[in-house]
Amino acid sequence: MTLYCGIDLHANNSVVSVLDDQDQVRFEKRLPNDLELIKASLKPYREELLACVVESTYNGYWLVDGLMEDGFDVRLAHTGAIVQYSGIKHSNDETDARHLAHLLRLGILPEGHIMPKGQRGVRDLLRRRMLLVHQRTLHHLSLQSLIVRQTGQRLSTNQIKGLEQDDLKDLLPEPICVGGQITLLAMRWLDQAIDRLEQEVQTLLQTRQDYPLLTSIPGVGKILGATIALETGQIDRFPGPGHYASYARCVNTEKISNGKTKGRGNKKNGNKYLAWAFMEAAHYAAIWSPEIKRFYQQRKAKRHVLVAKKTVANKLARACYHMLSNKEAFDVQRAFG
Repeated sequence: MTLYCGIDLHANNSVVSVLDDQDQVRFEKRLPNDLELIKASLKPYREELLACVVESTYNGYWLVDGLMEDGFDVRLAHTGAIVQYSGIKHSNDETDARHLAHLLRLGILPEGHIMPKGQRGVRDLLRRRMLLVHQRTLHHLSLQSLIVRQTGQRLSTNQIKGLEQDDLKDLLPEPICVGGQITLLAMRWLDQAIDRLEQEVQTLLQTRQDYPLLTSIPGVGKILGATIALETGQIDRFPGPGHYASYARCVNTEKISNGKTKGRGNKKNGNKYLAWAFMEAAHYAAIWSPEIKRFYQQRKAKRHVLVAKKTVANKLARACYHMLSNKEAFDVQRAFG
């Protein structure tokens, strides 16, 4: 008999449910988030288990990796695509775990991609870098605003970057000056942290073959190329360029019936980091490439600037799909000709 396992994962515990071919519960228990304890509870059913379904949550790395390393077939449930019967009267963690196993038995489980453990570490370094960049920008804008309020002078980005501690003493009165100096110190520390992360990422990416292909796009440098490569993973998991562009949030979310718009879909469905990377790539490509700049300006003349930039991002996403699939460098004429 084939068995099916669903695991409803929480912050400090997990509900493990094992069903048979008739959806009868063979084992079900709430367990603490202890990998050895969960593996021990599944061991009696190991030979009959088709797979274990784990929810795609922020804290699932340890469970997915641990079960896979022990030889279990693990499927990652795409929680955003799973819809339970809306007329259900009662549900709890046990029914959620059973539902995951039930979808697996029927062969209709919406699955998410499990990024290989080795690639995931470098990808998460880049995500950490993005967080620090956002924090640095926040401090930069805060210091710029502070100087405007106190002096009426609006310093440019380069002027803010060139400030020293003594310069703030001349610009800001006490005790406001102390706040400005601390903000400047935070910016300097973030500069060092970001540089260290970038050096580490470059060291780890030297052996990747898809990385040089992506940097052939005008305006796409080391960081953007690395972000696109690592957030994409294996390109063959996408059926076509349209699916890849959708994953990068570069397509519309309209719901159309009989030629009429009936609403919008889930705009957040996809990879937010890949969406950011392609919008950044579109911005810089429109600066460095005359052909892309001309295409962008034509779209901007007819539509909003963000719509025009998203159109460029969509073109770049589709081009990246073909580049990674065919192992070819970027051809601006094929993408924007």
